[in-house]
Amino acid sequence: MMLRKFGTSIFVLSFFFLALGKEVSIKAKSESLSTKKKEKCTYFVTIETTCTKGAETSNHVSLRFGDEKSNDILVHHLNSKHLRKIDPLEPQVLDDIPRKPFQACITDQFQVTAQCVESPICYLYLKLAGTDDWRPGFAQVQVVEGPHFSSNTFYFRRYLPRRVWHGLNLCETEVTPFGVKLKRKVFGKRVP
Repeated sequence: MMLRKFGTSIFVLSFFFLALGKEVSIKAKSESLSTKKKEKCTYFVTIETTCTKGAETSNHVSLRFGDEKSNDILVHHLNSKHLRKIDPLEPQVLDDIPRKPFQACITDQFQVTAQCVESPICYLYLKLAGTDDWRPGFAQVQVVEGPHFSSNTFYFRRYLPRRVWHGLNLCETEVTPFGVKLKRKVFGKRVP
C-alpha cells in the first residue's frame, strides 16, 4: 500500500514537472516569435529620377513597401534618410558630401531601418507631398540582412500624382487568358 502511494506521488510529481517544462518551452517559443517581429532590419532604397525637364523635386517623398505576409513598412520623410548619390553605370559612391535628393538624372540611395520582412518584397508605393512635379524612373529595395528578400525593380517613368500613394503591387497575381491580373492594394481610409 505504501509503495502504491509512493508510486502515485512520483507519477503526479513527474506530470507536474513535465507540464511545467511544456509551459516554459511554450513561453520561450512565444517570446522568440515576438522578438522576431520586433527585430529591425536595414534596407537600402535606390531611386532614380529621370532626366526629363522638371523631373526633380524638393518636396517630401514618402515610401511604403512590404511583402506578402502583411509586413508593411512606411517611411514618412524619405528625404531625411538620404545616404548618397550613386552612378548607375559604376555603382560607386560619387560623393560623401550630403546633397539634395531627387535631382534630375541622378540615382539616390537611402538607408532605412524598420521591421524585418519575412518573404520577398513585392509591393512599393511612393507619395509626393507639395506642389512640385516629380518623375522617378525606378525604385528598388535591397534587404541587407537577407538579400533573397530584396525587391525586383519597380518602374515608374511618369510624373507622380500629388498626395496619393502611387506604385506597383506584384504580390497577388493571377494569370488569365488575357494576361496577368493584379489585385489593387487599398490602404486605410483617410480620416478628415
